[in-house]
Amino acid sequence: MFAELPDRSTLIIDGLAFGVLDEVAEEEKDRLSLIAVCHHPLAFETGLDEQQQKDLLEAERRALACAKAIIVTSEHTRTILVTQFAVTDEKITTALPGSDPISFAACDGDPIRLLTVASLIPRKGHDVLIHALAQLNQLDWEAYFIGSSKFEKNWASSLKQQVDNLNLTQRITFVESVENIRREYQQADVFVLPSLYEGYGMVFAEALAAGLPVIGAEAGAVPDVVPQNAGILVPPGDSDSLAAALKEILTNKQLRKKLQFGAQRVSANLPSWKESAQTICNTLRLVAKS
Repeated sequence: MFAELPDRSTLIIDGLAFGVLDEVAEEEKDRLSLIAVCHHPLAFETGLDEQQQKDLLEAERRALACAKAIIVTSEHTRTILVTQFAVTDEKITTALPGSDPISFAACDGDPIRLLTVASLIPRKGHDVLIHALAQLNQLDWEAYFIGSSKFEKNWASSLKQQVDNLNLTQRITFVESVENIRREYQQADVFVLPSLYEGYGMVFAEALAAGLPVIGAEAGAVPDVVPQNAGILVPPGDSDSLAAALKEILTNKQLRKKLQFGAQRVSANLPSWKESAQTICNTLRLVAKS
């Protein structure tokens, strides 16, 4: 496929593919202008053994060395590439994903509706959240887990079994997909997702755009997206700390309103898709001229 492209073509490739195309990138780096889009390093996915992590890290390092430019979705990922992948800072452009305007959620539900939006994969930490919620049976809440199970079917099944074993089937609802995700944000009261790692975390930005208080983990770029005045972040993988944060936000209406107001203020500074696209276009122009 690459061989069919004319010489000096500019090719932009998502990092999910580019990170393992090191041999192709090496062959084509002088003929084509390769641009990589890196959300987060492939080696940072959970569930990999030590050898898999090492192989992916080395392959992605070789591939990135062949790129004319690299677009990342957060300053966190930019720092990781410079410090751990030997990429020069001048080669990197940070283009934060855009957010669409959305009407603010009322955040006045009874019971309080907790919303999680993420594919059912280990990195998203649903198991940690389920264990935390099991400690809060005495409180009034309902939780909606919206996300596909097709990527890790065995893991998704284990999560549903965990919910069943903890007698939470009447309180936690799994939703494979929805037609209008904006409506789900607007009907929620709190957004919660204890990801073990995020290269950016678009759903956190979407939750803030809806004015939702956020509970997450201090993992990857999440602290850059969710400021202290809009959410509570706990150590990744710590279900007890997560349960404590959830209890605090479920029982303290004043805190919920404070974080809701903070999220609304943060939403005004989120980049638009037009701004993100302009940043990427500027990089493409520079590469085309070089």
